[in-house]
Amino acid sequence: MFWTVTLSLLAGMGQLLKLFFLTLLFSLPLGLLIAFALRSRCKPVSWLFNVIVWIIRGTPLMLQLIIIFYGPGKWFDNNIWGLFSDGRMAACVVAFVINYACYFAVIYKGGIEGVPIGQSEAGQVLGMTKGQIFFKVTLLQMVKRIVPPMSNEIITLVKDTSLAFAIGVGEMFSTAKALVASQVSMVPFAIAALIYWVFNFVVEMLLGAAEKKLDYYHD
Repeated sequence: MFWTVTLSLLAGMGQLLKLFFLTLLFSLPLGLLIAFALRSRCKPVSWLFNVIVWIIRGTPLMLQLIIIFYGPGKWFDNNIWGLFSDGRMAACVVAFVINYACYFAVIYKGGIEGVPIGQSEAGQVLGMTKGQIFFKVTLLQMVKRIVPPMSNEIITLVKDTSLAFAIGVGEMFSTAKALVASQVSMVPFAIAALIYWVFNFVVEMLLGAAEKKLDYYHD
């Protein structure tokens, strides 16, 4: 029974990995763009994005999933997710990307503002452009500062992928839930918990290695 359940759960692991990596692929750069908007000198822009981030961070991800997947069909009588071969996964990725981009944006913003202003001023004295100052001075120091909080969010992402069951995405937790119902046993949940833990452990080790790699910079 143990191996049969484990193999079934590992089959659902593919959707988990797909959601995990697609979320990071799109939310990391989007979060940086939102961070720029949060710091914009144009007040309407910074105000708008601060409100968006405030709403996204203040509401449950599961609720956002349900609204994004079911909302278009209810409001416009047009289920846009039907245009995709796997509409449920597409909606799930969109919801996760928006959610995590907002969290990453706040981390980016804090990292950028944590770099001493003297660094930018020194770059200006040397005749560097704003772009050169950001990519060659600010960004390098910001990355070192944001790795620990980013690591926490990425580890949380691994666990949050289980929320995809809310809109019927057949990832590992959904598989475990179905197996528990059919076998009247909690064993599938226990095995799923172990797999999540192992995955988190691997992610944590990789992020820890990245943090040590970036230890070239000291305040």
